Amino acid sequence: MAKFKEQLDDKLIEFINNQKMFFVATAPKEGKINISPKGLDKSLKIIDEKTIIWLNHFGSGNETAAHLQEDNRLTMMFCAFEGKPLILRLYCEVKFVQEKDEAWNKYIKHFDYTRGARQVFELNILSVNSSCGMGVPLFDFVSQRDDLRNYYDNSTKEDHVKYMKKKNQISFDGKDTNLF
Repeated sequence: MAKFKEQLDDKLIEFINNQKMFFVATAPKEGKINISPKGLDKSLKIIDEKTIIWLNHFGSGNETAAHLQEDNRLTMMFCAFEGKPLILRLYCEVKFVQEKDEAWNKYIKHFDYTRGARQVFELNILSVNSSCGMGVPLFDFVSQRDDLRNYYDNSTKEDHVKYMKKKNQISFDGKDTNLF
């Protein structure tokens, strides 16, 4: 049975810290709803029971940023793919900063690996929903993929900016991300 709380507790914080991946979902006022799987180890930091910061690295799109400019709601979901079953959803209001913003250094300092960084999202948790997760299959974790990190490490900051200018300024629905 689903349970709702207003904030994380120690048990849920431990669960989040042990996950290898998570999902984020956003929606514009009109257009496609987006759900993205996220990995890249240590890109998520729990600040307290009501606050998480997440370092978003650039990739093939930038839907989250475009959507959050219209509606600052985001759902983050974690699933237990090993051990005791659990699905955890965090319903959040979000603000985000980009490298061009004054607050960038305040947020980016929380992360060890910042190559390819595009935005830092600060999630204010409004509601926490846990449910059984007994229908989620069991999977064995092999490793994080090296492809993206290898690309970031073997390209320059100028290459990153060029890519983001080409691929990350407009969402799939034609909405501006205001990245630059």
